Amino acid sequence: MTTPKPHLFVFGPGYSASPVMARALENGWNVSASYRDDAKADALNAKGITAVPLDEAALQGALATCTHLLTSVAPGPHGDPVLPIIAQQAERLHALRWVGYLSSTNVYGNHDGGWVDENTPATPSLERGKRRVEAELSWGDFCERSDSTLHIFRLAGIYGPGRNAVRTVLDGRAKRIFKEGQLFSRIHVSDIEEAVWRAMNSGLTSRIFNLADDAPAPPQDIIEKAALALGKPVPAIIPLDEANLSPMARSFYEESKRVKNDRVKKDLSLSLRYPSFDSALNDLIAHETGAQP
Repeated sequence: MTTPKPHLFVFGPGYSASPVMARALENGWNVSASYRDDAKADALNAKGITAVPLDEAALQGALATCTHLLTSVAPGPHGDPVLPIIAQQAERLHALRWVGYLSSTNVYGNHDGGWVDENTPATPSLERGKRRVEAELSWGDFCERSDSTLHIFRLAGIYGPGRNAVRTVLDGRAKRIFKEGQLFSRIHVSDIEEAVWRAMNSGLTSRIFNLADDAPAPPQDIIEKAALALGKPVPAIIPLDEANLSPMARSFYEESKRVKNDRVKKDLSLSLRYPSFDSALNDLIAHETGAQP
């Protein structure tokens, strides 16, 4: 008797989840993902991913053989939008054994630049952080009822090809906004891919992983490094109080913390491909300019 292929279903097949889907396809998995518009469906199907509309009949067929479920959908004012869908299909999820939830380090709230790890209590100050905590708990309840493993990935600031300080400088959108003591942790999308792939194949019990690199840094320093490496003028410093930011952008400066990543290194034997922004800089420039690294 042959063992059925693993089947990964993804809710929210966007920037962070797409490399995981590609990795699963390369390894012979069946991969399906939700979509809301036809253009997205066409793009998914072109990659060999089965595009599934968000209606009950279509989901029923796709989720019946789902062994691994990954969601990157952020909760809204009314909670996590994926959970009610999953609840409707719960009786059909007979093959499900692993759930991955892409969360955020904003669940830790503000620590004035201090270090946090997975044992640090979740004390979010921002509304979206509070929603993340509620979603994590709700996914925990679901996985306990369904006897499936839950791995929560708390992501620091995500960057990578097409979404990085080099691209911002090249596009003329870079600002060096300064707030005393402000620090951000970051994580490259390829390290997210590697960590999630290892976790979903690990056999580890349910747990939380921080995904952040080794070098938290002030945001203005990252822009400066990108500009200097490109030979572009370094933007002038703008004090936060004088910066013309949207309420969403300004809210990121309300929290400052350094995020420890010891657990993902220990439990998943993960060596970060990009342990700092500096280590990724040449590859980012090569991608964004088409130059050889």
